[in-house]
Amino acid sequence: MPKYLRARAPHDDSEAKKIRRLAGARHAPADWIARARIIALSWDGLAVPAIAAEVGCHQNSVRRWLHRFNASGLDGLGNRPGSGRKRRITEAQRSCIIALARSLPPGQLARDATGELSADDDRGPAQWTLDTLSQAAREAGIRVGRSQVRRILLAEKVRWRRTRSWATSTDPDFAPKGPRSWSSIPPRRRAPPSSAPMNSAR
Repeated sequence: MPKYLRARAPHDDSEAKKIRRLAGARHAPADWIARARIIALSWDGLAVPAIAAEVGCHQNSVRRWLHRFNASGLDGLGNRPGSGRKRRITEAQRSCIIALARSLPPGQLARDATGELSADDDRGPAQWTLDTLSQAAREAGIRVGRSQVRRILLAEKVRWRRTRSWATSTDPDFAPKGPRSWSSIPPRRRAPPSSAPMNSAR
């Protein structure tokens, strides 16, 4: 009888957990997720044709990734050098963008020890936006676009928008300008409806 191609058994629990976690991931690269699913489905007892139908790929692709995993483990599921689309930024650059979004914008006003408002860089952005973040990253030598910055921050659940807060003056002579608010105006009393009959026209 012909020998069925299957993924080898995991070396340990750690390898099995990594493959299962990657197979069910939502934010990992789609090609890695599909390849991990091939291995996980093979461990679950599915044959090559059933795996191909489940993942939505050709049977030859299933066989290729099973062979690659059996030979090199999890590392075998990656793209070999020179194949596929290369990543445009490194992990270090990715971390730099995340740290940048979490930092205080250089143009944002803050009070110093004397109580005066000042900014580290008057020409810098007062708040982080996707445009200002991508511009700051490029000035730091990272070639990245606005959409890629957005994907990185969403994947890491980093907020780059700053909520606006309103402050009141501590000056006792300060008085708000403009018309009084509706809460300071006493409500008008409505006249009670008249119960007297109307005079009939003569």
